[in-house]
Amino acid sequence: MAIVVVGGHTRNIGKTSVMAGLIAATRELDWTAFKITQFGHGVCSANGEPCDCETAEHTIAITEERERASGTDSSRYLAAGAVKSFWVRTRQGQLAEAMPRIRKELERTGNAILESNSVLRFLKPDLYIAVLDPTVADFKESAKRYLDRADAVVVLGGALDRAAWEGISLRLVGRAKHFAASPEAYCAPDLVAFVREHLSR
Repeated sequence: MAIVVVGGHTRNIGKTSVMAGLIAATRELDWTAFKITQFGHGVCSANGEPCDCETAEHTIAITEERERASGTDSSRYLAAGAVKSFWVRTRQGQLAEAMPRIRKELERTGNAILESNSVLRFLKPDLYIAVLDPTVADFKESAKRYLDRADAVVVLGGALDRAAWEGISLRLVGRAKHFAASPEAYCAPDLVAFVREHLSR
């Protein structure tokens, strides 16, 4: 079983597109996909909408996606060719509560691909891919924490040496293989070849 994690330094920079592209290009690997979302205060972990229902008991929700065209990120994974797709929602800092269920699903699958940074606290994947957009200044703490573990970085929107980030050393990704990407091609053939070669070792 292979485990691949795709993370990124902020929201809406193409992590889901990179994952969907990899799934589509390597359908023979029969991926089970996981979208992991952590919500902050005032956002419902059950459906992602604003609410005031947050309680100590209301910490996680895990659903298996059944529709390929529902418009959710987890449906995009199915449409790309994933065998199964799950959406995991937890409150900020509560991912540990979901890990027993995630591990149970991992035991049932051949290969898994997960969209998350924070899951790296609990799993050691065969491959960690970080998606970076140097034009976007926001940099999540979870991305900072694990950036030096990246085997590959997918770079969107510009050159890393002109990144808009403060306090982030590019030496953290010095050993990682770098791949250029754009909104027209989030998952280039050289990235697919790298993933195939890495997982075949």
